[in-house]
Amino acid sequence: MSLQQQLPDGGVRVRWVGEGSVGLVEETVAASFLLLPDRWEPWPPDRFEAIDEAAIDRLLATAPELVLLGTGTRQRFLPPALQARILARGIGVECMDNAAAARTFNLLADEGRHLVAAFLIET
Repeated sequence: MSLQQQLPDGGVRVRWVGEGSVGLVEETVAASFLLLPDRWEPWPPDRFEAIDEAAIDRLLATAPELVLLGTGTRQRFLPPALQARILARGIGVECMDNAAAARTFNLLADEGRHLVAAFLIET
């Protein structure tokens, strides 16, 4: 039995997480970004306090069923108003450090879930 991960064409997964960057399948990202099972895109916040309604709306625009919020090297929780903005749409949200968000993203993406992970890389 092969234990090698078989990614769907165009699939993106996290290979490693460092303090100031995240390694994806074929590249390293050193600024905050949104990760979907098939692509990644830049995400503006460069510190936790910069996560605002516009940043939340940007990740909601991907129409996920679940949001994983990687809050950097340690777990932090969104202010209640921002968390409510996500929950009001019937979308689940989990806040965790980037390493936990990476592990959870890889597992759920491999199950075919439609999710978005936001990774905060503070500068």
